[in-house]
Amino acid sequence: MASDKKGNILAIDADPNSCLAESLGVSDAETIVGICEEVSKNMDKIPSGMTKDRYIEMRVQEALIERNGFDLLVMGRPEGPGCYCYVNNLLRNIIDKLTSGYDFVVIDNAAGMEHISRRTMREISKLVLVSDYSIPGVRAAKRIYDLAKEIGIKITDAYLIVNKVSGPIDALKNDIKDTGLKDAGGLPYNEEIVKWNISNRSIFELKDKAAWSGVKEIFNNLIGERYAGRVCKRKI
Repeated sequence: MASDKKGNILAIDADPNSCLAESLGVSDAETIVGICEEVSKNMDKIPSGMTKDRYIEMRVQEALIERNGFDLLVMGRPEGPGCYCYVNNLLRNIIDKLTSGYDFVVIDNAAGMEHISRRTMREISKLVLVSDYSIPGVRAAKRIYDLAKEIGIKITDAYLIVNKVSGPIDALKNDIKDTGLKDAGGLPYNEEIVKWNISNRSIFELKDKAAWSGVKEIFNNLIGERYAGRVCKRKI
């Protein structure tokens, strides 16, 4: 999206493990959780006449990271045991306020059903679920999609990507069809990506043409000609 100049992008790393930020080469991000914990420990520093929630929202917006081609917001994780309920509610409110300024909002959630069940997003233009090359993985994607529909999340389109394909995709054909998800494409198992994964480098340093060709094909399946150069907000 960034390289094709199809619109401005807000990337939100909503995974407590912050995998997206690391993949994008960002290692020093101030996180939403970190801001919440800092404010809670220093309530006396909240400006007079400003509520705690409003002050945290202001701090989070100031922590927005600007990079060439995208902006980034990182949720982070607490230092000790604790509930993510407040942070998720805060993230939901911030997303509602920030998204109007972007053409694309890409949210990377932790694997599993937690963010779906907490309804971090009430409306999703494109829900993209990723499975490994296995029947259990594809069936897990179906359960996540079913849960999203059951709890009333408004989904315009929903897609499945099969990752690390190392055999005939027909072996999964029936289970993929049963998911009700649109086929966004697959990415073959790639030794260059394995090497990149253990190199501690950003995704922008991955030079393998085959890998990028597969990603571009998936992007075209998700956006493609339907975007047609027109600016419109899409949450992926």
